[in-house]
Amino acid sequence: MAKSPLNVPQLAAVDAARAARMLSEVRDAKLAGRRAGHAHRPVIEQSWERTLRSGVDPENGYRARLLSPDEVRRRREESPLRDVLPVLREGLLSVADVARHIMVVADEDGRVLWREGCSTVLRKADGIGFELGADWREDVVGTNGVGTPAVVRRPVQVFAAEHFMRAQTAWTCAGAPITDPRSGRLLGVVDVSGPLDTMHPATLAWVDSVAKLAEATLRERHLGALERLRAVAAPVLARIGGRAVVVDGDGWTAAVTGMPYTNRIALPRPPSAGRHRLPLLGLCTLEPLADGWLVRSCDGTVEPEAPGATRVVLDLTRPRRWSVAVTGGAGRWSHGLSPRHAELLYVLAVHRAGRSASGLAEDVFGDPARRVTVRAEMSRVRRYLGGLLEHRPYRFCEQAEVEVLLPDDPRDLLPHSTAPAVTGTRAGTRLRTSETGTGNVSACP
Repeated sequence: MAKSPLNVPQLAAVDAARAARMLSEVRDAKLAGRRAGHAHRPVIEQSWERTLRSGVDPENGYRARLLSPDEVRRRREESPLRDVLPVLREGLLSVADVARHIMVVADEDGRVLWREGCSTVLRKADGIGFELGADWREDVVGTNGVGTPAVVRRPVQVFAAEHFMRAQTAWTCAGAPITDPRSGRLLGVVDVSGPLDTMHPATLAWVDSVAKLAEATLRERHLGALERLRAVAAPVLARIGGRAVVVDGDGWTAAVTGMPYTNRIALPRPPSAGRHRLPLLGLCTLEPLADGWLVRSCDGTVEPEAPGATRVVLDLTRPRRWSVAVTGGAGRWSHGLSPRHAELLYVLAVHRAGRSASGLAEDVFGDPARRVTVRAEMSRVRRYLGGLLEHRPYRFCEQAEVEVLLPDDPRDLLPHSTAPAVTGTRAGTRLRTSETGTGNVSACP
């Protein structure tokens, strides 16, 4: 006769202490290979089976090495979850702090990137390794409110001894995955954790609703980005004959001409300029466009010419109005630059062979150890320059002809800047073009 699974949320709402005892009995019986009067809920039972196959020790477990503070900062800067933190905080923290809970946000790798809430509970979390940079994947620390929702891709509440590791059985956690509306890729998990006696049966629905609100915010941001790309695409497509489509970096369509509208085009990974054979379109040429790609079909008796060199002009002549302008087969577009991005692009324009993250950190900050900051800033630059920039090392792509427009007086070059690469130029020690590696570069005063 099959054992009936415990209705844990209902039982815990009526008598939390009794629920904890019954779950402890089920846990001990399962680990000892004995029959118990009840069974785990299916989602917990399946998680335990996966955990047992992974070889996690239920008594001692395993603590993966914490990420360094620099690595935590880098992941925070690059995570799309950073954009929805205000939504998560507004929806969860005010209640969580009063109810002696904490809010935890982990990335797609199960690494804890943010923790906020009740200070007493935060200190207790440190004692079980639930701290910044910790690895809470299910196959590392067993069934839990971060790792298990990431595996099953749906909200999961884990009560007391439903946790696989004994050290976690005084906790109850409710976690919900957050996915990227553009790609369906898991971005991470938001979790609310605290003592069993403070949890409510509606906690899981509460956390799930806030996670869905975060996904809706990401969707709105994506639609806004497509609208901006559509404005750039309109004059480009007006000049093109034949079939063409403008898409963002994930292939979502902003505008089309000469062909039926389709929501999404499957792009090569990673996208690159040149000819590719794509589903639905066949042989096509891809050309970088601001925040996206121009995809032109090569069907018909006459194929369009492959895209030639793209011209990039870095204009540093006007104080506080620095810009980068791109001209190619997709037309011309420009983007205003922040002081930091102006410095980074100036260094890359001079060093056409490329610079490592350490090299850029030394050029801009005078400190090669500031790689995390450089990677975060370059991630932002790539959002608008896309396929024109490559990495490992960071550099302009080979097809780009790069021109730098400099002030008449070298002392007026980025006058705010303290970057060694810039101050050296202002002092008259500008690198010669012959020292900058391959590619076409010209610096024009």
